[in-house]
Amino acid sequence: MSTVSNPSWITELGPCANEAACLHLHDIIQNRQLTAVFQPILNMQQGKFIGYEGLIRGPINSVLHSPMALFAMARNCGLVTELEYLCRQTVLESFSKQNLPGKIFLNISPDILLQKYSKSGETLKYMDALGLKPSQVIIELTENAQTLDYQLMRDATHHYRDMGFEIAIDDLGEGFSGLRLWSEIRPDYVKIDKHFTQNIHQDPVKLQFARSIQEIAEKSGAQVIAEGIESHEQLMAIRDLGIAYSQGYHIARPHPTPILEASSDIIHTLVRFESERENLLQNRATVEKLLKHSTPVSPTCLNEDVFKMFDENQELYSIPVVENGRPLGLINRSIMINDYARPFRRELYGQRPCEIMTDKSALIVDKDTSLKNLSDLILQSKPHHLSAGFIVTENGQYAGMASGHDLLRLITKMQIDTARYANPLTLLPGNVPISEQIDSLLQSGTQFVACYCDLDCFKPYNDVYGYKKGDEVIQRTGQILADACGPYDFVGHIGGDDFIILFQSKNWESRCNTLLSQIEKVAPTFYSLADQKCGGIITQDRQGEQRFHPFISLSVGALIVNSALYHSHHEVSTACVNAKKQAKEIAGNSLFIERRSPHESTVEMAA
Repeated sequence: MSTVSNPSWITELGPCANEAACLHLHDIIQNRQLTAVFQPILNMQQGKFIGYEGLIRGPINSVLHSPMALFAMARNCGLVTELEYLCRQTVLESFSKQNLPGKIFLNISPDILLQKYSKSGETLKYMDALGLKPSQVIIELTENAQTLDYQLMRDATHHYRDMGFEIAIDDLGEGFSGLRLWSEIRPDYVKIDKHFTQNIHQDPVKLQFARSIQEIAEKSGAQVIAEGIESHEQLMAIRDLGIAYSQGYHIARPHPTPILEASSDIIHTLVRFESERENLLQNRATVEKLLKHSTPVSPTCLNEDVFKMFDENQELYSIPVVENGRPLGLINRSIMINDYARPFRRELYGQRPCEIMTDKSALIVDKDTSLKNLSDLILQSKPHHLSAGFIVTENGQYAGMASGHDLLRLITKMQIDTARYANPLTLLPGNVPISEQIDSLLQSGTQFVACYCDLDCFKPYNDVYGYKKGDEVIQRTGQILADACGPYDFVGHIGGDDFIILFQSKNWESRCNTLLSQIEKVAPTFYSLADQKCGGIITQDRQGEQRFHPFISLSVGALIVNSALYHSHHEVSTACVNAKKQAKEIAGNSLFIERRSPHESTVEMAA
């Protein structure tokens, strides 16, 4: 590997308030006594590392070992620029020497970035000597300046982007100006400060903060990295929010020779739950998932100017026409180009307002419209609407565009994921979507009733009549439960003869009584005429004694869920199991409603 001599600025020392300490720091810089350590950044969907953040350490036995002590002393001694450039070189040199995969996140102070804006070639020369390309390096801006020239910062980041670097903002939420900086420079990555990820699974305020950051990132085209992940629960909470990347001790600690792959436990967990919540909950997905920004034009804009927009952007298929925030329609690329191809049409209409070219029958939908309703609307419309796309509004005002291609792709993926996680016997949602649905309801603050449904006397029936008849009983039970649900209710098949219903219907109790009556009516039809006359079946237990088993019945344990008292699907599941046990203490078809608080229920069950 090529080596690069110390630049001349290392010997140009500034004034020092503490001469001994500054001499010590000068000695560290002069003799390059710094060590680079690397912490991997994990892709949450793939379970692979996308790269590493390069961190710095001083001499091991020195009071300046920690980076905080190093930079505090550098500020005191006027050596911040010298120290930061040496840190930069140390990290790049070690990254290159180890030939680490992926990208390197390089910490740079905004004031240093601006100060050295005119000397950017120095870093490029050093990187070139190490065999590194700008596309491998992400400039991570650390927020330590209280005043910034935002115009100069925009110019500087544009300059570095033009050279091939990407930009990240570190510790978003920690400082006072992070959101302003995000708005001004539009980074490729934003890092959520570890304060907001610690115990995020137990703190709804932190959860909402992270969710808001993720929503802003989706709109601005940035990727979110959650720092400070120190437990499995935090990792799962971040994954459930759809955040792309994570970093922290639970994944890997910083090390001079970092690991190249995540642990098998983390990979297994992430791959198992790789689908995002919106892909599993089809009935809750909305047009907002497809929303993309598209610059509209005014109805007074000239046709010739619109034509130039199409000509300059070959991927632009339609342009929305908006007046005072209210969408009027779309101008379709193929229609306009075909019209312009006719003799003298461009000369006649080029300088006229584009309103005459606007298709005012274009589809306009609110962002909260469900994908199912949108699909139905498209099927009832003319075929060209699918290719032209559709306008999305929010409270009647223009919000953006969505394409038919993205709609088809999302629906296809949702259908694949639904099939993957469905119970193969009943085709009802299985454990993964059940857990996701419960967590979604809890996080949205929706009050609902969780009903754990378990068949009684099913095992002896299965032993006598065989698994084929047993499967028919389970399938029929699933159908009865589904028929009892309203449009916003959810029924899932946990496995075997266990089901769960998540009621949002206000009349959930009467629905439960209806399905119990239906089970009581249907159950005898599962048996032979002889067993119907007896009212059940007789089997022999392990002791050789004859035992009578009545017709199959259903026990339902109902839990009225208050999202302020339950924080995860694990807690709801435990409480539902307890309610179901209470229901099974009642003979025949039964409904037990758990009205106690989680604490009271746990204490009583333990007793």
